[in-house]
Amino acid sequence: MTLSSNSQQTVSTVDKLRRWRIQIFATTWLVYFAFYFTRQAYSAAKVGILGDPSMSAMTEPVMGILDATYLTAYAIGQFVWGTLADRYGPRRVLLVGLAASAVSAALLGVTTAIIGFAFLMVAQGLAQSSGWAPLCKNLSAFFTVSERGRVFGWWTTNYALGGLVAGPFAGWWSYSVFHTWRAAFISTAVVVAVVLAITAVAQRDTPKAAGLGDVDIDEWVARRQKRADVGNRADTVEIVDGPDESIISAEPTDVGVLRGIRDSFLVAVRDKMVLRLGFAYFLLKPSRYAILLWGPIIVLKRAPQVTDLQAIIVPVAFGLGGIVGPILVGWASDRLFQSRRIPATVISTFILGIAAAAFIPLTSTGSVVMIVVMLALIGVSMYAADSVISGAAAVDFGTKEHAGAAVGFVNGSGAVGAVLGGLIPGFFGPEVLFYSFAVLAFLTGILLLPSWRLRAASA
Repeated sequence: MTLSSNSQQTVSTVDKLRRWRIQIFATTWLVYFAFYFTRQAYSAAKVGILGDPSMSAMTEPVMGILDATYLTAYAIGQFVWGTLADRYGPRRVLLVGLAASAVSAALLGVTTAIIGFAFLMVAQGLAQSSGWAPLCKNLSAFFTVSERGRVFGWWTTNYALGGLVAGPFAGWWSYSVFHTWRAAFISTAVVVAVVLAITAVAQRDTPKAAGLGDVDIDEWVARRQKRADVGNRADTVEIVDGPDESIISAEPTDVGVLRGIRDSFLVAVRDKMVLRLGFAYFLLKPSRYAILLWGPIIVLKRAPQVTDLQAIIVPVAFGLGGIVGPILVGWASDRLFQSRRIPATVISTFILGIAAAAFIPLTSTGSVVMIVVMLALIGVSMYAADSVISGAAAVDFGTKEHAGAAVGFVNGSGAVGAVLGGLIPGFFGPEVLFYSFAVLAFLTGILLLPSWRLRAASA
């Protein structure tokens, strides 16, 4: 069969759209994965700093205060960067954030004064917060609501895997290669700098920015899914699974005056479901960040016999669980609960509460194996709930127009809670921490339970 000119253009557009969806998924995944290298550098450096006589002023309480300083800046940045991504596009925000993260990490590797640490931790916090909301907005432009549960389920493995790999990576350079905690900062800065260059080449904000014109992604995916449901084949020109002339908008969809930062932020804040998600994330986030930032110290206190490098490696179990959790919960929210995000999230929070409450009694003997098992279970359930609240649910209820603002608000609220996760471990032991985690997990589930049946009408 001979293709007409219009049909050839349609097939070409389909092929390009497929490639760009894969490329955007991979690039945005890599960006947030890379952010975790500079984010985890301080955690890996802590065990070396505590043993460095020249850094005697860096006690555990001081480290906790520095973590809280970083997380406060991170929280402020979450509220800002999401709305800036709505206004100026994710690309500009991401490139600035990656550059700032690499530079501040490199400087942390050479500074000695606590005041210098504090200043650079603020810079790192602001840089780190430039990632999540703009990246989620970027994904929302290429993937529609009916597939986001699975897409975000796989995509949010980036921060679980980042947390899993970054700590041992920084620890290896610090304690096996250069034998100085400063290498944790320098080595991770190099990783982020490389990803900055990749992002500049491979990332685009929207299908139109990628040269695909005004493609209606929702319509394209709906037609493809409809054909799959009725068992039609997609290997002929007549049923090609891509946009045709009826799917390409007659008028550009992104022209006109963009809403201002203040307007888009207020739209997100005024949405009752976005507010609920924000409060839920505020309750959930301290637990993840306490383990993320203090995991090696927690392991040393529960199993004093381990070495510094082993203490950094053991929390890898938490990250491994974090890879599995988002994939399972994303599939469940799309397939079992028909793109409703809350049911699988509530179930995850109750499992998390039980696991957190059991951590202290089950690890009382100092068994490294039991610590690994419990951290893995906590990781599965915690990252499952975390990934939905901060990703798919926030995007769905924020809609494409205000996805950046909605995700920024939810993650900013969570980052405020995370300040406690960075601060409290410097003053209290694992017993207080994990029983507190259990209470917060149950409260998160109870808060979301009334929204069990809700599903975003449009995204």
